[in-house]
Amino acid sequence: QSFGCDDYLGSDKVIDKCGICGGDNTACKVVSGVFKHTLTNLGYHKIVEIPEGATKINITEMSKSNNYLALRSRSGRSIINGNWAIDRPGRYEGGGTMFTYKRPNEISSTAGESFLADGPTNEVLDVYMIHQQPNPGIHYEYIIPGDNVISPQLLAHRRPGEHLNGQLGMTESTNQEDEDLPRETDTLTGQSAGTFPVIQPGRFPSHQPENQVPAMQPPRQNREHNWKQIGKTECTTTCGKGSQYPVFHCVNRITHEEVSDSYCDSSTKPIPEEEPCNLFPCPAFWDIGEWSECSKTCGLGMQHRQILCRQIYANRTLTVQQYRCHHLEKPETTSTCQLKICSEWQIRTEWTSCSVPCGVGQRTRDVKCVSNLGDVVDDEECNMKLRPNDIENCDMGPCAKSWFLTEWSDRCSAECGDGVRTRSVVCMTNHVSSLPLEGCGNNRPSETTPCSNGPCAGKVEWFAGSWTQCSTECGSGTQQREVICVRKSEGNFDVLNPYECSYLEKPPSQQSCYLKPCGSKWFHTEWSTCSKSCEGGFRVREVRCLSDDMTASTQCDPQLKPEEKETCNTQDCIPEIDENCKDKYYNCNVVVQARLCVYSYYKTACCASCTRVANRQTGFLGHR
Repeated sequence: QSFGCDDYLGSDKVIDKCGICGGDNTACKVVSGVFKHTLTNLGYHKIVEIPEGATKINITEMSKSNNYLALRSRSGRSIINGNWAIDRPGRYEGGGTMFTYKRPNEISSTAGESFLADGPTNEVLDVYMIHQQPNPGIHYEYIIPGDNVISPQLLAHRRPGEHLNGQLGMTESTNQEDEDLPRETDTLTGQSAGTFPVIQPGRFPSHQPENQVPAMQPPRQNREHNWKQIGKTECTTTCGKGSQYPVFHCVNRITHEEVSDSYCDSSTKPIPEEEPCNLFPCPAFWDIGEWSECSKTCGLGMQHRQILCRQIYANRTLTVQQYRCHHLEKPETTSTCQLKICSEWQIRTEWTSCSVPCGVGQRTRDVKCVSNLGDVVDDEECNMKLRPNDIENCDMGPCAKSWFLTEWSDRCSAECGDGVRTRSVVCMTNHVSSLPLEGCGNNRPSETTPCSNGPCAGKVEWFAGSWTQCSTECGSGTQQREVICVRKSEGNFDVLNPYECSYLEKPPSQQSCYLKPCGSKWFHTEWSTCSKSCEGGFRVREVRCLSDDMTASTQCDPQLKPEEKETCNTQDCIPEIDENCKDKYYNCNVVVQARLCVYSYYKTACCASCTRVANRQTGFLGHR
């Protein structure tokens, strides 16, 4: 059967992540996170605080950068990368534990820096980042004990009967028994339990379970042999304070001859204790840092590295004054570098001919950016300041101007009688057209020449006059012209009746015209009928702003908007005089006062008076 972590035969107990033998991972707390803050100022920035008692510490950059991690105690003592000095990767002691500082290769690896330590820490430590470029993110993780964890350090210093974290301590007699036990060694790390918070249930108080079978004791050995120190182990370092241990072998007491260790009692074998050795400091040396990235992506650039004078003592590498390294040749801190040959400009073609045969024109050539492999790449790969010109002006001398003529037209302008033939005449140079006439002189060649298709023998045809002006200044309008039937004779025309030309197709006498778009304009309907025939009424019309395509628009000038309402028939109302409408009685005014005009008899007998009253009432209602 195998031993458990409690050293009992047949036990299946193991150490959990909290370092507790037989624990259930609940006696500690895992603290982890990622520092992703955006930093602006260069220099040291605090990332996280590692508390006292922390174990399994892991501080790692999430990707490679030009930043550095730094570690400092709360008392202000620098442990790694302090005071703007960058330490080499290695092991550094601080806070009661040993930190492993890793910095992957700058060229072949993309991983970032890291601190690793088993712990536990015996003081608060602060982790910093030396910020030089954008933060890629820092992952941190450590384990701290829970509220009810009893560390071996506390157990070693407790007083009899003292309470620890709310738990009753052991009795004095039990504690005394524990003090005689040798210090336990952690099965995971090989470190003394005094430097790692491993709680081992069953050790306090020390007793065996009732069902435990006592182990067989070996037979007592002959006292003819005993343990003797025959030497020491080799010092762990050649300088700067190392350590070594005494070596004990079993020897014959009389002859001092070495024999097998089985002849001696193993329980009496002395425990080797560490002894310091080679205490003198190591010679100082130049600590050479990694080369920085090349200052240029192509062509000749510069790269730098840090050179520090260092000295090792007590397993720690310290930065010392440079005069201590004067016996050594100091390595170069700067060096030239070239990642690749820069791309260069190449002129692929000769200049083209000038774009004009005379005067000032332009000519071009093909200029490309070519890599060192001969491939054409983007212009940004080459130095734009050194780019050769691919276009320039060229002067072919002054241009001579002359008259350019077309051939005479084939048709004569008249089907019979005298007419003309035409041609185009323009003053041009021999490379551009439509230049002004200056330079060609005033002797312009003629554009017309007479022609004749023979005398006209009474030919009848339609004759069309010139078109009139367009009926509108903008938008769609119409043009008119006069079309008459004539007979041509020598030197004159005779006007005939239109039916004489009826067998010929008559040219149109009207056509549509469009000078320019009007834009938006006001349109309105006709006025409505006046609301009254006299004494002032009103009439209305609808007004709209329409664009050229007859759709509603808001672009019309409001000041030019036609009126939508106006007064009309403002003259007084004059009753029509009927000769047959007269009063037949002298007292018709009494009929009016008695309001008897509503009866047809009185309306006829007193026609004039009743009509006057009716007109007055109509006018009164109209004014209301």
